[in-house]
Amino acid sequence: MEQKTLISDEMVIKRAQAAVRIEREKKKALDLPVVTYDRKTQAIYHENSDGTRIKVGERMRKGRYSEHIKQKP
Repeated sequence: MEQKTLISDEMVIKRAQAAVRIEREKKKALDLPVVTYDRKTQAIYHENSDGTRIKVGERMRKGRYSEHIKQKP
């Protein structure tokens, strides 16, 4: 059996970012809304191809998941 070479973490990140960029461009070309998360406002938006943004939700909790588990009574 032949051993396969593994790609680095940096290459995985670059490929994932490229896939997201391509999918966003594709949805923009097809005039479909894209769901995005704004880290500054911590809100979820539907972003249309013409650039308009409609707020559809907000972040429910702050902190890490493991911190929420510890707080259970």
